[in-house]
Amino acid sequence: MLILAFPDYLNQAQRLADRLAVPLAEISLHHFPDSESLVRLPPSLPEHVIICRSLNQPNDKLIELLLAATTARELGAKRVTLVAPYLSYMRQDIAKQPGEAVSQRIIGKLLASLFDDVLTVDPHLHRISSLDQAIPIKNAVSLTATDAIAEFLKQQFAAAILLGPDSESKQWVAGIAKQTGFDYLIADKIRQGDKQVAMILPEYDYADKPVIIIDDMASTGRTISKAAGLLHTLGVKAVYAVVTHALFCDDAEAHILAAGIKAVWTTDSIDHPSSCIQLDGLLATALNTMLRT
Repeated sequence: MLILAFPDYLNQAQRLADRLAVPLAEISLHHFPDSESLVRLPPSLPEHVIICRSLNQPNDKLIELLLAATTARELGAKRVTLVAPYLSYMRQDIAKQPGEAVSQRIIGKLLASLFDDVLTVDPHLHRISSLDQAIPIKNAVSLTATDAIAEFLKQQFAAAILLGPDSESKQWVAGIAKQTGFDYLIADKIRQGDKQVAMILPEYDYADKPVIIIDDMASTGRTISKAAGLLHTLGVKAVYAVVTHALFCDDAEAHILAAGIKAVWTTDSIDHPSSCIQLDGLLATALNTMLRT
């Protein structure tokens, strides 16, 4: 077995390789002036390779993933596994207007054609209950970072209130609350545009406890900022945020910090200065389980 890591996920892949006691090789990338990509793998591969890359900023990455997986097969790999802690194009699962591409279905079929196994963490799924409905292969595995986040938070706080900014966040917030013993609340959110949200916080005696906003991803940062602003109006002095996938597009991080949040902590699904919750243990356990089946 060999782990193949793209440069943007090299540090995380190395930690995973160390846990699995498996060798690692870096995939070489070169970008031509016209933005085409040259992808180079080791010329000799074992029968099973694990390609590691999170799929934020996905349009270029998906093309490079296609080139890498296809080349791995040509070089003799019989089983090709994808570890993509952040999985893109999962939100668009229906055509909201005639003629719209249903990207979840299209990208899911692409990944199914390239890989024997796909492992991801907390994918943003709406109307389906399991990942294999989006990626039609047997080993489409959706993991959750809730235990890793809970362990991190227990090291930071003796008591706190967890706040999910919308109904979709309840699955993660409830899981973290169960592991930590912290109280949790879920807000009502209405998205009014890419960067506009309305929100109502539940009635609660927030007292003097810190409040930790929990979300699976931060793209524009407006949802977390809105929640923080409302909490401050209620007199909450210590507001923090934990995010699984730190997309942080454009001014998102600055917008969050300007809202008076004391600290933002994220997992290392995406490489970012806030990425302090490591997922290699979760991924290694899942891979070991998968290899035994």
